[in-house]
Amino acid sequence: MYWNNLNDNLKAQYGCKVYKLALSSGCSCPNRDGTKGTRGCIFCDGAGAFAESGSISAQIAQAKARVFAKAGADAKYIAYFQSFTNTYAPINVLEPLFLEAIAPQEIAVLSIATRPDCLGADILALLERLNRVKPVWVELGLQTIHPATAAYLRRSYDLPVFDEAVKQLKAIGVTVIVHQILGLPGESPEQMVQTARYIGASGADGIKLHLLHVLRGTDLAEDYLAGKFRTLELDEYIAALEQCVRVLPPRVVIHRLTGDGAKRDLLAPLWSGDKKRVLNAIHGAFLRDDMVQGSAL
Repeated sequence: MYWNNLNDNLKAQYGCKVYKLALSSGCSCPNRDGTKGTRGCIFCDGAGAFAESGSISAQIAQAKARVFAKAGADAKYIAYFQSFTNTYAPINVLEPLFLEAIAPQEIAVLSIATRPDCLGADILALLERLNRVKPVWVELGLQTIHPATAAYLRRSYDLPVFDEAVKQLKAIGVTVIVHQILGLPGESPEQMVQTARYIGASGADGIKLHLLHVLRGTDLAEDYLAGKFRTLELDEYIAALEQCVRVLPPRVVIHRLTGDGAKRDLLAPLWSGDKKRVLNAIHGAFLRDDMVQGSAL
């Protein structure tokens, strides 16, 4: 059994567990502000609106306080700009935020979630400058390579845009992490594997594998409640997950094996609300099946 997991990579590099601190840049998204759409992707619940208020330094202090009991005084952290599109603002707004985030000695990595179509030349130049100070990770929400599914999701960019973004980010030495959702409406396990294989061949350094979960208040929830699709059962998810991991090159770091939404808003699948049980089931299946990353390449 082997998969190239993030925790082991970070412990090997920094000698300790590294914790993520969720921060807010205050950015919106072209899929929400009217540039490309107003309702966001179909699964988006607007949770970025929860974002911490105050300066980045204050947000870091608040986030550290939440994990201090288990992290300890000598822990390292990832400054993680997670919600919405965190390169969707002018440089004179973004640069001070990111510099403030990486200023503390205990911040080891700057991680920025964004869209492939929000990486102009000025943004790339900024990321290159920041990467000289501390490692920069850029997370891209691809979710699928299949055009019909992407259109249903209202992703609002085509696959070549993703390809070019990965190429440009790798050219400046930035670490690229790609998100994929398993169980998207209408997709077969074979299609999910095709997406994973594509991500593995794209030049991406890491991947986050998520299951599709349905949250109240989303347009996806309306389709789910209307009976237009069903979500995966746990055994179906694990089977698809194993197939995807087997087609990922061993060099690709797996940042996530699953994902979950806020329990108060979760409609389906309800089994995903018990994260400990889900992870135990995944690890048990990996051991049972002698799951080895890259074994199906």
